[in-house]
Amino acid sequence: MRILFTGSSSFTGFHFIKMLAKAGHEIIAFFSSRETEYRDIRKLRVDKVKQIAECIFECPLGSEKFISMINGLNGVDIFCYHYSFTENYRSSSFEISKALEKNTKNIDSIFNELSKKGCLKIIYTGSIFEPNEGIGDNPDVPFSLYGISKHTTYEIIRHFALKYNLDVGKFVIPNPFGPYEEKRFVYYLMKCWFNNETPTIKTPMYVRDNVHISLLSLAYKDFLESERSSKFYKINPSGYVETIENFTKRLSKEMRNRLGLKCDFSLKKQTDFGEPIVMINSDNLHIRYPQWDETKAWDDIASYYIQLKNKGLL
Repeated sequence: MRILFTGSSSFTGFHFIKMLAKAGHEIIAFFSSRETEYRDIRKLRVDKVKQIAECIFECPLGSEKFISMINGLNGVDIFCYHYSFTENYRSSSFEISKALEKNTKNIDSIFNELSKKGCLKIIYTGSIFEPNEGIGDNPDVPFSLYGISKHTTYEIIRHFALKYNLDVGKFVIPNPFGPYEEKRFVYYLMKCWFNNETPTIKTPMYVRDNVHISLLSLAYKDFLESERSSKFYKINPSGYVETIENFTKRLSKEMRNRLGLKCDFSLKKQTDFGEPIVMINSDNLHIRYPQWDETKAWDDIASYYIQLKNKGLL
Protein backbone atom coordinates (compact mmCIF):
# COMPACT_ATOMS: atom_id res chain seq x y z
CA MET A 1 0.00 0.00 0.00
CA ARG A 2 1.02 3.59 -0.49
CA ILE A 3 1.15 5.27 2.90
CA LEU A 4 1.59 8.98 3.64
CA PHE A 5 3.26 9.51 7.01
CA THR A 6 3.54 12.72 9.03
CA GLY A 7 5.67 13.18 12.14
CA SER A 8 8.42 11.17 10.47
CA SER A 9 11.36 12.48 12.51
CA SER A 10 9.87 11.44 15.85
CA PHE A 11 11.02 8.42 17.85
CA THR A 12 7.84 6.45 17.27
CA GLY A 13 7.46 7.78 13.72
CA PHE A 14 10.86 6.45 12.67
CA HIS A 15 10.18 2.99 14.12
CA PHE A 16 6.67 2.79 12.67
CA ILE A 17 7.98 3.72 9.22
CA LYS A 18 10.76 1.15 9.58
CA MET A 19 8.24 -1.59 10.41
CA LEU A 20 5.87 -0.60 7.60
CA ALA A 21 8.68 -0.48 5.04
CA LYS A 22 9.89 -3.91 6.19
CA ALA A 23 6.37 -5.22 5.54
CA GLY A 24 6.65 -4.05 1.93
CA HIS A 25 4.60 -0.87 2.01
CA GLU A 26 5.55 2.24 0.04
CA ILE A 27 6.10 5.12 2.46
CA ILE A 28 6.12 8.81 1.65
CA ALA A 29 7.49 10.51 4.77
CA PHE A 30 6.82 14.20 5.44
CA PHE A 31 9.12 16.42 7.51
CA SER A 32 8.27 19.91 8.73
CA SER A 33 11.80 21.32 8.58
CA ARG A 34 14.71 21.44 6.17
CA GLU A 35 16.92 18.37 6.31
CA THR A 36 19.89 20.42 7.53
CA GLU A 37 17.95 21.60 10.60
CA TYR A 38 17.76 18.18 12.26
CA ARG A 39 20.36 17.55 14.96
CA ASP A 40 21.62 14.85 17.34
CA ILE A 41 19.36 11.80 17.82
CA ARG A 42 16.65 13.26 15.62
CA LYS A 43 19.17 13.57 12.78
CA LEU A 44 20.15 9.92 13.25
CA ARG A 45 16.50 8.96 12.85
CA VAL A 46 16.04 11.14 9.79
CA ASP A 47 19.11 9.66 8.12
CA LYS A 48 17.69 6.17 8.60
CA VAL A 49 14.24 7.12 7.33
CA LYS A 50 15.89 8.40 4.14
CA GLN A 51 17.15 4.87 3.47
CA ILE A 52 13.69 3.27 3.53
CA ALA A 53 11.17 5.89 2.44
CA GLU A 54 10.61 8.72 -0.01
CA CYS A 55 11.23 11.84 2.07
CA ILE A 56 9.65 15.26 1.58
CA PHE A 57 11.40 17.94 3.63
CA GLU A 58 10.26 21.45 4.58
CA CYS A 59 6.66 20.36 4.17
CA PRO A 60 4.61 21.03 7.33
CA LEU A 61 1.22 19.43 7.79
CA GLY A 62 -1.45 21.54 6.08
CA SER A 63 0.95 23.79 4.17
CA GLU A 64 0.37 24.64 0.50
CA LYS A 65 3.30 22.39 -0.40
CA PHE A 66 1.81 19.56 1.64
CA ILE A 67 -1.56 19.74 -0.10
CA SER A 68 0.12 20.15 -3.48
CA MET A 69 2.19 17.01 -2.88
CA ILE A 70 -0.95 14.97 -2.21
CA ASN A 71 -2.60 16.45 -5.28
CA GLY A 72 0.33 15.34 -7.44
CA LEU A 73 0.12 11.68 -6.42
CA ASN A 74 -1.56 9.00 -8.51
CA GLY A 75 -3.21 7.50 -5.45
CA VAL A 76 -3.10 7.09 -1.67
CA ASP A 77 -4.19 4.11 0.41
CA ILE A 78 -3.63 5.23 4.01
CA PHE A 79 -2.81 8.54 5.69
CA CYS A 80 -0.88 8.25 8.98
CA TYR A 81 -1.78 11.30 11.06
CA HIS A 82 1.22 10.91 13.34
CA TYR A 83 2.37 14.53 13.55
CA SER A 84 1.37 16.48 16.63
CA PHE A 85 2.62 19.69 18.20
CA THR A 86 4.50 18.63 21.34
CA GLU A 87 6.67 21.57 22.38
CA ASN A 88 6.68 21.76 26.21
CA TYR A 89 4.00 19.09 26.24
CA ARG A 90 4.32 18.45 29.99
CA SER A 91 4.20 22.13 30.91
CA SER A 92 1.21 24.09 32.23
CA SER A 93 2.23 26.76 29.71
CA PHE A 94 1.72 24.40 26.75
CA GLU A 95 0.28 26.49 23.90
CA ILE A 96 -2.95 24.64 23.20
CA SER A 97 -4.20 27.15 20.61
CA LYS A 98 -0.94 26.84 18.69
CA ALA A 99 -1.15 23.06 18.92
CA LEU A 100 -4.65 22.94 17.46
CA GLU A 101 -3.69 25.36 14.71
CA LYS A 102 -0.69 23.25 13.67
CA ASN A 103 -2.41 19.89 14.17
CA THR A 104 -5.43 20.72 12.02
CA LYS A 105 -4.23 23.38 9.58
CA ASN A 106 -6.23 23.16 6.32
CA ILE A 107 -7.60 19.78 7.38
CA ASP A 108 -10.66 20.21 5.18
CA SER A 109 -8.45 20.58 2.10
CA ILE A 110 -6.21 17.69 3.18
CA PHE A 111 -9.09 15.26 3.60
CA ASN A 112 -10.69 16.47 0.38
CA GLU A 113 -7.51 15.69 -1.55
CA LEU A 114 -7.11 12.33 0.20
CA SER A 115 -10.65 11.29 -0.72
CA LYS A 116 -10.01 12.23 -4.35
CA LYS A 117 -6.91 10.01 -4.35
CA GLY A 118 -8.83 6.99 -3.09
CA CYS A 119 -7.57 7.02 0.49
CA LEU A 120 -9.09 4.17 2.51
CA LYS A 121 -8.55 5.37 6.06
CA ILE A 122 -6.79 7.65 8.49
CA ILE A 123 -4.57 6.21 11.23
CA TYR A 124 -4.42 8.76 14.01
CA THR A 125 -1.85 8.49 16.79
CA GLY A 126 -3.51 9.22 20.10
CA SER A 127 -1.92 9.58 23.53
CA ILE A 128 -2.49 8.09 26.95
CA PHE A 129 -2.44 11.71 28.16
CA GLU A 130 -5.88 12.24 26.62
CA PRO A 131 -9.04 12.12 28.73
CA ASN A 132 -11.01 8.87 28.46
CA GLU A 133 -8.00 6.90 27.25
CA GLY A 134 -6.44 4.05 29.15
CA ILE A 135 -7.05 3.01 32.74
CA GLY A 136 -6.13 4.98 35.83
CA ASP A 137 -7.18 7.58 38.37
CA ASN A 138 -10.18 9.52 37.01
CA PRO A 139 -9.32 8.79 33.34
CA ASP A 140 -12.15 11.06 32.18
CA VAL A 141 -10.46 14.10 33.76
CA PRO A 142 -7.84 15.77 31.54
CA PHE A 143 -4.74 16.56 33.58
CA SER A 144 -2.67 18.20 30.82
CA LEU A 145 -3.25 20.76 28.11
CA TYR A 146 -1.34 18.53 25.71
CA GLY A 147 -3.83 15.73 26.34
CA ILE A 148 -6.71 18.11 25.67
CA SER A 149 -5.09 19.20 22.40
CA LYS A 150 -4.70 15.58 21.28
CA HIS A 151 -8.30 14.76 22.17
CA THR A 152 -9.66 17.87 20.46
CA THR A 153 -7.56 17.18 17.37
CA TYR A 154 -9.07 13.70 17.19
CA GLU A 155 -12.62 15.07 17.39
CA ILE A 156 -11.86 17.50 14.54
CA ILE A 157 -10.42 14.62 12.51
CA ARG A 158 -13.57 12.58 13.11
CA HIS A 159 -15.71 15.48 11.93
CA PHE A 160 -13.92 15.82 8.58
CA ALA A 161 -13.58 12.04 8.18
CA LEU A 162 -17.38 11.80 8.26
CA LYS A 163 -17.62 14.61 5.72
CA TYR A 164 -15.37 12.77 3.27
CA ASN A 165 -16.41 9.22 4.19
CA LEU A 166 -13.02 8.19 5.55
CA ASP A 167 -12.51 5.56 8.28
CA VAL A 168 -10.39 6.50 11.29
CA GLY A 169 -8.31 4.12 13.38
CA LYS A 170 -6.93 5.54 16.64
CA PHE A 171 -3.68 4.07 17.98
CA VAL A 172 -3.18 5.26 21.56
CA ILE A 173 0.48 5.38 22.62
CA PRO A 174 1.55 4.82 26.27
CA ASN A 175 5.29 5.18 27.16
CA PRO A 176 7.46 3.61 24.45
CA PHE A 177 11.18 3.10 24.91
CA GLY A 178 14.05 1.73 22.87
CA PRO A 179 16.82 2.68 20.42
CA TYR A 180 16.80 6.24 19.06
CA GLU A 181 14.45 7.60 21.72
CA GLU A 182 14.53 11.14 23.06
CA LYS A 183 16.66 12.10 26.07
CA ARG A 184 14.03 11.08 28.57
CA PHE A 185 13.88 8.60 31.45
CA VAL A 186 15.61 5.54 29.96
CA TYR A 187 18.26 7.75 28.34
CA TYR A 188 18.88 9.39 31.72
CA LEU A 189 19.35 6.03 33.41
CA MET A 190 21.65 4.67 30.72
CA LYS A 191 23.76 7.81 30.64
CA CYS A 192 24.25 7.66 34.40
CA TRP A 193 25.16 3.97 34.34
CA PHE A 194 27.64 4.31 31.51
CA ASN A 195 29.30 7.19 33.35
CA ASN A 196 29.48 5.33 36.68
CA GLU A 197 26.87 7.57 38.27
CA THR A 198 23.85 6.59 40.37
CA PRO A 199 20.58 8.00 39.02
CA THR A 200 17.86 9.14 41.41
CA ILE A 201 14.24 8.08 40.87
CA LYS A 202 12.03 10.94 42.04
CA THR A 203 8.59 9.46 41.33
CA PRO A 204 8.91 5.73 42.13
CA MET A 205 5.23 5.30 43.07
CA TYR A 206 3.72 6.18 39.70
CA VAL A 207 2.32 3.18 37.84
CA ARG A 208 3.10 3.54 34.16
CA ASP A 209 2.85 1.53 30.95
CA ASN A 210 6.26 1.16 29.32
CA VAL A 211 6.43 -0.75 26.05
CA HIS A 212 9.32 -1.79 23.83
CA ILE A 213 9.24 0.22 20.61
CA SER A 214 9.71 -2.91 18.49
CA LEU A 215 6.61 -4.49 20.03
CA LEU A 216 4.62 -1.28 19.70
CA SER A 217 5.69 -0.96 16.05
CA LEU A 218 4.52 -4.49 15.32
CA ALA A 219 1.13 -3.67 16.80
CA TYR A 220 0.97 -0.45 14.76
CA LYS A 221 1.66 -2.30 11.50
CA ASP A 222 -1.02 -4.89 12.21
CA PHE A 223 -3.49 -2.20 13.26
CA LEU A 224 -2.87 -0.31 10.03
CA GLU A 225 -3.26 -3.44 7.90
CA SER A 226 -6.38 -4.71 9.68
CA GLU A 227 -9.85 -4.64 8.15
CA ARG A 228 -12.57 -3.06 10.29
CA SER A 229 -16.31 -2.90 9.84
CA SER A 230 -16.83 0.24 11.95
CA LYS A 231 -15.95 3.74 10.79
CA PHE A 232 -14.14 4.62 14.04
CA TYR A 233 -12.06 2.07 15.92
CA LYS A 234 -9.03 2.05 18.19
CA ILE A 235 -6.47 0.09 20.17
CA ASN A 236 -4.83 0.93 23.51
CA PRO A 237 -1.58 -1.09 23.36
CA SER A 238 0.03 -2.02 26.67
CA GLY A 239 3.47 -3.30 27.69
CA TYR A 240 5.02 -3.49 31.18
CA VAL A 241 2.44 -2.24 33.67
CA GLU A 242 4.29 -1.50 36.90
CA THR A 243 5.59 1.23 39.17
CA ILE A 244 8.47 3.33 37.94
CA GLU A 245 10.52 1.74 40.71
CA ASN A 246 9.86 -1.76 39.39
CA PHE A 247 10.41 -0.75 35.77
CA THR A 248 13.77 0.70 36.77
CA LYS A 249 14.60 -2.58 38.50
CA ARG A 250 13.64 -4.45 35.33
CA LEU A 251 15.79 -2.24 33.11
CA SER A 252 18.68 -2.41 35.59
CA LYS A 253 18.62 -6.21 35.64
CA GLU A 254 18.48 -6.52 31.85
CA MET A 255 21.28 -4.00 31.28
CA ARG A 256 23.50 -5.32 34.08
CA ASN A 257 23.45 -8.75 32.47
CA ARG A 258 24.39 -7.32 29.07
CA LEU A 259 26.75 -4.45 29.87
CA GLY A 260 28.64 -5.66 32.92
CA LEU A 261 27.84 -2.42 34.72
CA LYS A 262 26.46 -2.05 38.26
CA CYS A 263 23.33 -0.25 37.07
CA ASP A 264 22.49 0.87 40.61
CA PHE A 265 19.92 3.55 41.37
CA SER A 266 18.53 5.36 44.39
CA LEU A 267 14.93 6.05 45.32
CA LYS A 268 13.73 9.41 46.57
CA LYS A 269 10.59 9.75 48.66
CA GLN A 270 7.97 10.88 46.20
CA THR A 271 6.47 14.30 46.91
CA ASP A 272 5.31 15.23 43.40
CA PHE A 273 1.83 13.90 42.61
CA GLY A 274 0.95 16.27 39.79
CA GLU A 275 -0.01 13.38 37.52
CA PRO A 276 -2.37 10.45 38.08
CA ILE A 277 -0.85 7.67 40.20
CA VAL A 278 -1.97 5.07 37.65
CA MET A 279 -1.94 5.79 33.92
CA ILE A 280 -1.90 2.66 31.76
CA ASN A 281 -3.38 1.11 28.62
CA SER A 282 -5.61 -1.96 28.39
CA ASP A 283 -4.63 -4.09 25.35
CA ASN A 284 -1.79 -6.38 26.48
CA LEU A 285 0.68 -6.78 23.62
CA HIS A 286 2.70 -9.50 25.36
CA ILE A 287 -0.36 -11.75 25.24
CA ARG A 288 -1.25 -10.70 21.70
CA TYR A 289 2.27 -11.35 20.32
CA PRO A 290 3.78 -14.37 22.11
CA GLN A 291 6.19 -14.85 19.19
CA TRP A 292 7.74 -11.40 19.62
CA ASP A 293 11.41 -11.66 20.65
CA GLU A 294 11.76 -9.86 23.98
CA THR A 295 15.39 -10.92 24.41
CA LYS A 296 16.34 -9.30 21.11
CA ALA A 297 14.57 -6.09 22.15
CA TRP A 298 16.74 -5.84 25.27
CA ASP A 299 19.83 -6.76 23.24
CA ASP A 300 19.06 -3.97 20.77
CA ILE A 301 18.80 -1.40 23.57
CA ALA A 302 22.15 -2.44 25.05
CA SER A 303 23.82 -2.40 21.62
CA TYR A 304 22.38 1.01 20.77
CA TYR A 305 23.63 2.68 23.94
CA ILE A 306 27.05 1.08 23.53
CA GLN A 307 27.18 2.73 20.08
CA LEU A 308 26.15 6.08 21.55
CA LYS A 309 28.86 5.82 24.19
CA ASN A 310 31.50 4.92 21.60
CA LYS A 311 30.48 7.90 19.46
CA GLY A 312 30.65 10.29 22.38
CA LEU A 313 26.91 10.91 22.29
CA LEU A 314 26.10 9.62 25.77
